Amino acid sequence: MANSFPLLRVTDLRKSFGTLEVLKGVSFDVAAGERIAIIGPSGSGKSTCLRGINFLEPPTSGRVELDGEVIGEREVQPGRWRRMSDKELAPQRAEIGMVFQLFYLWPHLSARDNVALQPQKIGGLSRKAALELADSMLAKVHMTHKADEFPERLSGGQQQRVAIARALVNRPAILLADEPTGNLDSRTSVEIIDVLQKLNEKGLTIVLVTHESDIARFARRMIEFRDGRIRHDDPVSDRPVASEILKSMPKVED
Repeated sequence: MANSFPLLRVTDLRKSFGTLEVLKGVSFDVAAGERIAIIGPSGSGKSTCLRGINFLEPPTSGRVELDGEVIGEREVQPGRWRRMSDKELAPQRAEIGMVFQLFYLWPHLSARDNVALQPQKIGGLSRKAALELADSMLAKVHMTHKADEFPERLSGGQQQRVAIARALVNRPAILLADEPTGNLDSRTSVEIIDVLQKLNEKGLTIVLVTHESDIARFARRMIEFRDGRIRHDDPVSDRPVASEILKSMPKVED
């Protein structure tokens, strides 16, 4: 029997910081396999929404469900819910990959070890198994040739690809990307979008936050935030293919 739930459901999500209400009742569904861009000006609530989905920024109210399971809350009695601890949340967060604008790589670890750390330390894999898994994830983002390099010897785009590989290591159901091209030049930004497009074509559901309209055009659906609310939620008719655009751009040494 087919699952009747959307992969991700966000319902009336609200977030306040003191008296400042940043999210004012945001609701949307994400189907499995979608590639969505959330756009909007600074302060519109788009990044806060993304971080609220996996409770990096716990919502003030509202509900997030992944494949029909409520995220971040546990029903203790019929109609009564309590917030989960970080330990309880960990298995749910493992299903939600997260990529940030800043790469947050450990500077003293190679690219391979940065990716292998979580499955080894938290997932309980042996070092050999964790490194094999890391190698397979680095291959997905075309970084096999840089696996032994340390972050300081990698370009910004290469570091972001390592960060994407690290987010994929748990084989998440969905990947959230918060301004993943924000610190990158134009060609490198398209390279990162090319990686994300290809992952999506292989079945990974992706929700990307960006303030760059050119980057948002690579999505299949665009959700526009304004003043903490959704202003528009529309399919994107013009969907360029990043790999084709790269062919016309000057090549930068990788």
